[in-house]
Amino acid sequence: MMTQANAYFYDGADVALLNGQYTDVFSLLGMHSANEGKALIVRCFLRNAISVDVISIKDGRKVASLDKVNEQGLFAGTLGRRVKPFLYLLRVEYPLCQLDIVDPYQFDSLLNSDDIYLFGEGSAERAYEFLGANWRQTQGVEGVHFCVWAPNAKRVSVVGDFNHWDDTRHVMRQHLANGLWELFLPNVVEGAHYKFDLVYQNGERHTKSDPMATQMECAPHNASIVPPKAHHSWNDTAWMSKRAATAWHKAPMSAYEVHLGSWRRKGEQGEQYLDYQDLIEQLIPYVKEQGFTHIELMPISEFPFDGSWGYQPVGLYAPTHRFGDANGLKAFVDACHQAGIGIILDWVSAHFPKDPHGLVRFDGTCLYEHEDPRKGTHPDWDTLIYNYDRGEVRSFLLSNACYWLREFHFDGLRLDAVSSMLYLDYSREPGQWLPNAYGGRENLEAISFLQILNQRLYQAFPGICMIAEESTAFAGVTKPTDQQGLGFGFKWNMGWMNDSLSYLGRDPLYRQFHHHQLTFSLMYAYTEQFMLSVSHDEVVHGKGSLLHKIPGDDWQKFATLRAYYGFMWGHPGKKLLFMGCEFGQRNEWNHNQSLDWHLLAYEPHQGVQRWLKDLNHLYQAMPALSVQDYEGAGFSWLDCENSRDSIFTFVRYGLAGDAPLVFVINMTPQLHTGFRIGLPLAGDYREYLNSDSQIYGGSNQGNAGTVVAESLPWQGMAQSALITVPPLGCLVIGPATGLAEAN
Repeated sequence: MMTQANAYFYDGADVALLNGQYTDVFSLLGMHSANEGKALIVRCFLRNAISVDVISIKDGRKVASLDKVNEQGLFAGTLGRRVKPFLYLLRVEYPLCQLDIVDPYQFDSLLNSDDIYLFGEGSAERAYEFLGANWRQTQGVEGVHFCVWAPNAKRVSVVGDFNHWDDTRHVMRQHLANGLWELFLPNVVEGAHYKFDLVYQNGERHTKSDPMATQMECAPHNASIVPPKAHHSWNDTAWMSKRAATAWHKAPMSAYEVHLGSWRRKGEQGEQYLDYQDLIEQLIPYVKEQGFTHIELMPISEFPFDGSWGYQPVGLYAPTHRFGDANGLKAFVDACHQAGIGIILDWVSAHFPKDPHGLVRFDGTCLYEHEDPRKGTHPDWDTLIYNYDRGEVRSFLLSNACYWLREFHFDGLRLDAVSSMLYLDYSREPGQWLPNAYGGRENLEAISFLQILNQRLYQAFPGICMIAEESTAFAGVTKPTDQQGLGFGFKWNMGWMNDSLSYLGRDPLYRQFHHHQLTFSLMYAYTEQFMLSVSHDEVVHGKGSLLHKIPGDDWQKFATLRAYYGFMWGHPGKKLLFMGCEFGQRNEWNHNQSLDWHLLAYEPHQGVQRWLKDLNHLYQAMPALSVQDYEGAGFSWLDCENSRDSIFTFVRYGLAGDAPLVFVINMTPQLHTGFRIGLPLAGDYREYLNSDSQIYGGSNQGNAGTVVAESLPWQGMAQSALITVPPLGCLVIGPATGLAEAN
């Protein structure tokens, strides 16, 4: 019998298949024409099977019983008089059960030539729809289509719960021209764990997580997970329409940066993360109440190490398991939109970690990264750098950006560590980097990728915001790509942040000698579309909280912090503030625990929180604070040279008919009475905000809510007034009817 059965296989093919060395598996397994088209033959490999019958799917009838070729599980047989291929299943008898298995080797390739072309070209925006694990239906049969890019692998198999992690069971179809491997598996269930088992050219075997997996196991496990079929039903049409019609560079934008794992926790010891439903019920109402327009989430792509805060993602397409599943995340974003809150995602495209189950040497070669460590390794973070010159890598990243914006309705991306992408010598000594083709230090491939990314995303997703964390003086970060810029919508103003926080930490007595640290930013404020950012990076790793940075007793600390926020909200540029800063968190941020919400039992912390809330609401109510953020006409110093008193006075202007606002910021504890300031209009003024008010925890020094202009020219204005300037305080003054008109 064995001799007869072996005739079903080519010479040595059965041995090669059993040893996992037969790569053109579709030419062997499945249904094939035999005997010069006069018969059909079916071959299959099913370990531990006792017998196998071929059943027609159309009528459920048994067509043939296959011969057992050997004890390892090879079966084969001809199908009587049938000569035309048909859909079939294999009825398999095992020692303890009987299973009906739809043979995956009877199906043709499900890949589309256009998709393949765009992927290789570097312009695919939906590569996740054919790469990874996607539910598909072909010839009326439902299953999961697995596909992975591994051009230099000798063999690739899908292994998982559905085949007992047997690497010889489901060898994939190889496409030599483009390096893709695919297999359609009908007998897979939602939630099944899987990986790709790769044989390298040197014979080594390595099991890798799916680079395009949309769900992954939690550490220390790292299997990919077949996604559910159900999808979220969106209810944010009104928001998406409004977003598309909004010019954000002219609109108020106040972002609340959140690390979901430590904003707030639950459990007796605070050991449990809030899930997305908790966040819908707690975070969204809080952000709305505080008046922020946006939430910016620190990275939520799957990452194994909590201490990386998400900045070393291994599953770039998989929302982290920590807070729920993908549909839970979509429900959270949907709820944000229904509450009128935008949501920005922190996106990591500058580097990836070396975890062995991830992208590193994925198919035995440097596929996603550069081979040369002078271009492929980040010395600071011991991570790897994407090869931005490779079309498939660009498609991987471009599709990922589109994935978060299209499938999850995020309102934009904040790109981490853009500076490290732009320069080949970033954090490297001479001799540790390679110049570009022109001998320069600019990473031309990364620059091109960023330009294409921004151009494509702004075109595909109207109303989004693309934000760069870029800490150098690279020109044109927010300049349009058709003018040789990078095409971002906004750039974090790291210069303003460093200067202002340095100033904040100085004793008030000596601030007069560092006055320029708060005025210099206006020298370059209109060179880019800036976002003023006080992010997580400024309150961690020994830097201390904002409150901790400020010298003096508690009264001075809280008063100074309120005045600083007043200056920040009055300064041109969009705003970003890290969670906890809005109520004066005392300890520096710890990702392993909740913020210190108990501090809100104390009035000084309540005062800072109330001050931020009122600043945000004024910011949204008064167009002067946003509509000309990036136009010189929107800002005018009244006095930027009063270093002796450390007082800063300026005016913010809107368009014609918008009420102007005057800011007076005093950064010393000295009270000033009879202090004259210029005013842009005649008439009565009111104190819209006074950070020294008792309701904010101040000493209640001010102007009793009103200021009257007189026709005495001062500071370049035709009108002026004598006012009281509170100690370590911020005043916001405007025409008495301005707020009512704005509302």
